[in-house]
Amino acid sequence: TALALAARLPDLLVAAKRIAANVMLGVHGRRHPGPGETFWQFRPYGSGEPVRQIDWRRSARDDHLYVREREWEASQTVWLWADLSPSMHFRSKLTPVSKDHRAIVLTLALGDLLAAAGERIGLLGASDPILARNAADRLAATLATAAPATTHRPDPRALRRFSDVVLFSDFLDPAAEVEATLDAILRTGARAHLVQVIDPIEETFPYAGRTEFIDPESGARHVVGRAEQYRDDYHARLAALRQRLQTIARRLDWSFLVHRTDRPATEPLLALHARLADRQNSLGLNAGRAA
Repeated sequence: TALALAARLPDLLVAAKRIAANVMLGVHGRRHPGPGETFWQFRPYGSGEPVRQIDWRRSARDDHLYVREREWEASQTVWLWADLSPSMHFRSKLTPVSKDHRAIVLTLALGDLLAAAGERIGLLGASDPILARNAADRLAATLATAAPATTHRPDPRALRRFSDVVLFSDFLDPAAEVEATLDAILRTGARAHLVQVIDPIEETFPYAGRTEFIDPESGARHVVGRAEQYRDDYHARLAALRQRLQTIARRLDWSFLVHRTDRPATEPLLALHARLADRQNSLGLNAGRAA
């Protein structure tokens, strides 16, 4: 429920900031030169460059010519979305946290990292993008009051071309629904990063003998006499789902990764930071060529 989520958020925010701080120690800044208004640094003038780029005031201090470089400022926004639908509440005995717990922590931690790098971030369908050092705190406050409609299914209407959207979900909805959501994101021109957050028991399927399965979305119950008979078919279906998502991501220049909740949260954060940095650098190079 919303009240239960609000009660957990302070602890989740603390965990997210601790994880973000650990990741920040191992990454570098994403600033680079290009067209913009913010001064970055002076550098020596190079032969063949336009004379108009010389900063004569700085050059007058000594016998060298200098160019004033500005930091590239892209109209890029990174949108974040955590799936908080009933299936994400699941937690087995093989992991200390539920899927929604990990999805929220990853959302807030990535928000903290991006805010520290000077990025504009927003919660998809729930908030406007913001540029602030305390963005993670503000994202947590928004999550505490977000309507279920915004946390059970991503709303792509706010997405624009050149923006990025990071989706944390188990992606275990019917394939047609998942692909319809991805198709709606594709039409906006945004680039998506899909992170499948999954419980380890959902990968291993260790069930045997008489087992009752409950659909967390509908509450439907299904009892089988020998659950182990379903293992191979289950593994094949899960592999097919991942292959389909990987194929879509590769074809569209998106990204897809799997994160098990019994693994450190720093692993997907490092991967996401690298992929977002690659995206930003690519846009910067293209903007520099256009200038």
